[in-house]
Amino acid sequence: MDGPLIRDGAILFQGGTILDVGIAHTLSQQNPDAEITDRPGDIILPGLINAHTHLELSEFTCGSPPSGFVDWIKRLVPRGQVNLQSIQESVSRSVPIGVSRCLRFGVTAVGDISRQCMISRPLLQTGPLHVVSYGEVQAMAQRRGVLEERLAVATDSTFASQFLRIAVSPHAPYSVELDAYRRCVELAQSQSLPIATHLAETLDEAPFLANHSGPFRDLWDTLGAWDERVPTFDGGPIRFAREVGLLDYGRTLLAHVNYCDDDEMRLLAEARGRPSVVYCPRTHRYFGHSPHRFREMLERGINVAIGTDSCASSPDLNLVDEIRLVRKIATDIPAIELWKMITSHGARAIDMQDQLGLLRAGMAADFVAFKASSENPLESILDQYILPEKVWIGGEPIA
Repeated sequence: MDGPLIRDGAILFQGGTILDVGIAHTLSQQNPDAEITDRPGDIILPGLINAHTHLELSEFTCGSPPSGFVDWIKRLVPRGQVNLQSIQESVSRSVPIGVSRCLRFGVTAVGDISRQCMISRPLLQTGPLHVVSYGEVQAMAQRRGVLEERLAVATDSTFASQFLRIAVSPHAPYSVELDAYRRCVELAQSQSLPIATHLAETLDEAPFLANHSGPFRDLWDTLGAWDERVPTFDGGPIRFAREVGLLDYGRTLLAHVNYCDDDEMRLLAEARGRPSVVYCPRTHRYFGHSPHRFREMLERGINVAIGTDSCASSPDLNLVDEIRLVRKIATDIPAIELWKMITSHGARAIDMQDQLGLLRAGMAADFVAFKASSENPLESILDQYILPEKVWIGGEPIA
């Protein structure tokens, strides 16, 4: 999505890799032995990239909006003794559902928060979806002692494959302590792993960091796992991210960033590591957050991608519906810029910009076909509810 639309265009690919892109007549003359698949009336786009989702929650439904974010978390957190068999069964059902829905909506790659790595990764190892699996780590208060054990699981490369890339995700500033975050960043750097975290998702993070007050402290008390050795931090979650090294690392994805003042915006824009922000529009609306500053982030040169979050906070995994909502919020943003947020921006956010997100020689042959108006094809898809006609991953037709 970095160049002009090509009328009567074609993509030449072999062995899962794009060889050339150009005018169909010219490419067919230059490659007379190529097998031709004609798609009249279709626009071919790069495979869509959902930069932040939770495939393990795909069997859930979001239901009515909660009274607050922590109340929503309490809906999801099992009460009492954890039944490992029920967790395994839920994840084993959810992940295939999530993959199937992604493909149905034209998504060929995701940044997945994998809390139950040893259950979800075997299900994702053989594709067809490209997945950056961010192994989730939580380590705070009475749970700080499990940090190294959870890091080992999160970064275990047993199931890494051509479809599955291993990454790490310290969950959030209300579930991972400062030193544990530093350890996660240190490990990511030493192993050249992408890293993601939920950041500035709610206004409650800053008071929790500063003095352990508010709904997140109430959550910890409900869980019965709090202790007073958790360090405090003044300055809010974005400065916290800078303090632990997230903003200086070049493979950082920050999910949500729903709350960001002018100085924090400057910190993000000027950060040495140029972290990406993933905005989840329908989840943002579900929780009733204040307007997201994605437009200003884009103007400041911050890479903003789009995610669906999970089916527990969004109606489904339809990534195009996410940018349809963005279009209603920001009517002046050109359609092509919205599509970039779910293609090239998404690829950069999940650290796969060298393989995905563009129709260009050397990139993976991942693309999606939509029926579209010949006059304004990118806008016409956003103006009506239509699903992809065809999806290819590695040059192979999927749906």
